[in-house]
Amino acid sequence: MKSIGIGRAHSKIILMGEHAVVYGFSAVALPLKTIEVVCEIRPAKEPLQENTTDPLITAIFAALAHLAITASKISYQISSSVPQRRGMGSSAAVAIAAIRSVFDYYEQPLDDPTLEMLVNQSEKIAHINPSGLDAKACLSDTALAFSRNTGFTRLELALKAYLVIADTGIHGQTSVAVDKVRRQGDQALPLLGELGQLADTFTVALRHNDLVTMGSAMTKAHAILDDLGVSSIEANHLVRVAIDAGALGAKMSGGGLGGCVIALTDTAEKAIQLTRRLEKKGALNTWIETL
Repeated sequence: MKSIGIGRAHSKIILMGEHAVVYGFSAVALPLKTIEVVCEIRPAKEPLQENTTDPLITAIFAALAHLAITASKISYQISSSVPQRRGMGSSAAVAIAAIRSVFDYYEQPLDDPTLEMLVNQSEKIAHINPSGLDAKACLSDTALAFSRNTGFTRLELALKAYLVIADTGIHGQTSVAVDKVRRQGDQALPLLGELGQLADTFTVALRHNDLVTMGSAMTKAHAILDDLGVSSIEANHLVRVAIDAGALGAKMSGGGLGGCVIALTDTAEKAIQLTRRLEKKGALNTWIETL
């Protein structure tokens, strides 16, 4: 064993297709490699106690079980720049970092399929029926397109574009939002289908470096998500601010009823100006991601 085990992971953001992906339609996710979680495992005097309602503890115990280690006298410490409950993959990133730190502490090899399997076990605690997109995006070094029918497709980005992420300051409520859509039954399916089609349009435009079409698809998707009732007053406000400030497109991201909005710009200067505008108009925090 090491004196300290260290595991790292990065966050993610959903670009297109949230909620639609649950019903088999397409979605697109982007890893945020500069927004990280670090987990440290250290020796302790007493065994760590299991808690089946905590995804972090669940991830640690999933790793211990896989290694056939019981009554492990360890403690953990998490350092995270990923805001919780904002649709940025905090639970998946924490689980990845935790599992990596356990394997590092016990000096055991960890391959990617095993890591993904263990992460998805803990994600079921956080999200009950996860699509797997959060875990996959937090493990990926490239953008991903996904649907339940076709699986995951890597998207290599070489755009002259920038994604601005703005935190509404309101905790997202993914499970509530998912249930809200579910209770709409068949009435929601046409809107969810449109979201999937817009995700496909966005993906094709991304491959052709067509920023105008990408931005238009984002803004249209936000309107549909709002019609489904999963946006929020704060998200709608920041989307309007972004569009009025010249963004090519803007939308909420993630489960909704809080969380973050994203906006597309074609220059770094516009992205910086947009972050200042969004913060002035109520965003709790902003990030810029180069595409």
